[in-house]
Amino acid sequence: MRRRRSPLLIASGGPLYFPNPELTDEEGLVAIGGDLSPSRLLLAYESGIFPWYDRGLPPLWWSPDPRAIIDPADLHVSRSMRRVLSQRRFRFTWNRAFRDVMLACGDRDEGTWILPEMVEAYAELHRLGHAHSIEVWDGTALAGGLYGVQRGALFAAESMFHKRTNASKAALIEAVQTLTARGIELFDVQFTTSHLVSLGAREISRKQYVERVKRACYRAVDLTTLT
Repeated sequence: MRRRRSPLLIASGGPLYFPNPELTDEEGLVAIGGDLSPSRLLLAYESGIFPWYDRGLPPLWWSPDPRAIIDPADLHVSRSMRRVLSQRRFRFTWNRAFRDVMLACGDRDEGTWILPEMVEAYAELHRLGHAHSIEVWDGTALAGGLYGVQRGALFAAESMFHKRTNASKAALIEAVQTLTARGIELFDVQFTTSHLVSLGAREISRKQYVERVKRACYRAVDLTTLT
């Protein structure tokens, strides 16, 4: 049996390196510290790791076991959601309001990990073409959406929100269908919730997830023409 390692302590601006996430426990705290530079964030996602922490703490880097994904074949669109989508009440766009989507995702009564420095870091990834948002509009109002990070054929969905009933479900369904059509093979949603399970999310082991990430990251997928 492998001995589980303590989280790696990374100095701000330190070397771009993460330890093997398989050497951590089920909670998956891989490293503490470092920064949210584009190069470190991209390396994290390529390694099956993501940042998640609270105000007043240094960046915490996680790779929990198991991980939640949505495979296209498992996507479940209920009869009621089919009716909602067929009514065309919602209009979808891509990358029109990335920062607004992030801010709305972070607007939670119970507190949020989407801190100002996270918004700036992911907005920079978006500017560089590595992060994308889908917006759900009800008329001219932003009704829902989600954002995430792309590495090759991996799309790591970070968070979603709704201000109208069914808008977050609509965002996720549209995102999975659109991104799969563009070549995304691994749609990561991090953790299962009852909401995500109802849409087809399932858990796989961290080992399986990291193996799929490695394969996906080497495949070229162009999302620059999403509108």
